[in-house]
Amino acid sequence: MRIVIADDSVLLREGLQLVLADAGHKVVAAVGDGPAFVTAMLDERPDLGIVDVRMPPSHSDEGLRAAVEVRQSRPEARLLVLSQYVELSYADELLATGDAGVGYLLKDRVSDLDMFFEALANVADGGTVLDPLVVRQLMGRNHDPLAGLTPREREVLSGMAEGKSNAAIAAALFVSVAAVEKHTQRIFAKLDLYPDDDAAHRRVSAVLRFLR
Repeated sequence: MRIVIADDSVLLREGLQLVLADAGHKVVAAVGDGPAFVTAMLDERPDLGIVDVRMPPSHSDEGLRAAVEVRQSRPEARLLVLSQYVELSYADELLATGDAGVGYLLKDRVSDLDMFFEALANVADGGTVLDPLVVRQLMGRNHDPLAGLTPREREVLSGMAEGKSNAAIAAALFVSVAAVEKHTQRIFAKLDLYPDDDAAHRRVSAVLRFLR
């Protein structure tokens, strides 16, 4: 996978570059600010861009602004945003840029490299991946479209929002994969996502309705 990374910390930037290279990925650009990230994403057209939310000069939301700018120019761009803190407004704005190929993870909670690489692949394939803590906080808001979902269906949808496969959701909930598949079909039906839509698109659409 060809990847562009952006982080103002040289240590973190080079460390991430080494980890990705060891996993067989090619880092085509590693930059330290938002404008450079936008330029690299548009020039290199990588499979995925990884960007820190807070970068120079103000260390507020320059990385997020850069990610939004990239999606405006390249709607098909796949983006994974890394953040030190849960900022629901950031997650909302990122999700508003499109219905596929976005992720929002907390730096301190990326402790399992296999899960991190799985998240990268999921986003690159057009999925939506959110840190579980972000998902829980988003769940605390009022979600009228989801009022008809059962507690179990909400658990399944939460797992989908975290980028988990049906098998992974089944393992986490101690149920069969078939049971999870039945729950997903009920979720799709309750959210008016019909079978004639692409399966992956229905999954992403369900997650977006859950988060907004």
